[in-house]
Amino acid sequence: MYALIGDLVGSRRLADRAAAQRRVDAVLADVEQRSHGVQRLEVTVGDEFQGAFSTLGEASGAALLVRLGLLPEVDVRIGIGHGEADVFDAARRPLLQDGPAWWAAREALEWLAAPRRSRLRTWFVGPGAAVANAHLLCRDALVDRLGERGWRMLRLSLQGESQQRIAEAEGVTKSAVSQQFARGIAAVRDAQALLVQTEGRGDG
Repeated sequence: MYALIGDLVGSRRLADRAAAQRRVDAVLADVEQRSHGVQRLEVTVGDEFQGAFSTLGEASGAALLVRLGLLPEVDVRIGIGHGEADVFDAARRPLLQDGPAWWAAREALEWLAAPRRSRLRTWFVGPGAAVANAHLLCRDALVDRLGERGWRMLRLSLQGESQQRIAEAEGVTKSAVSQQFARGIAAVRDAQALLVQTEGRGDG
């Protein structure tokens, strides 16, 4: 299992924390409908949220969609950890649980919280972490460079929309969309798809 724990960046500086929390709830619900988690994405305590997935590709994809859905008003750090989990009370919301997957996700989130890593957004603790984190570091750096329109376009692309449909949604030409794809959207989308496909073949 791949556990995911996220928190809001700079939440104490948000002008309207209640509005930010409502936005987090809405984005988590939207991503939950589009993902295939083994535990649903939900707010836990304070500024944190969690979920769990069968594969790293699914977890990292959900993490990216959550971040894209919240930007630019809110940004998040997300730790992903691999391992087993013990659910003590499945009726409680959020679930009362423990286990190595959650310890690893917490370790990843705490690693991101160090001051010298303030620009990093996603980290993984588990088997194959070096390769996975190389992917996440490059992905997040590309995402940071896209800007608001690029974030919306990337999100639509990850959801399967064509460049023509994205152009219509943004009210721009298809050529303008193609330029954004060349600046990083296509690379992020294709890298995410490759990660999912590789795990599906059992190559990961």
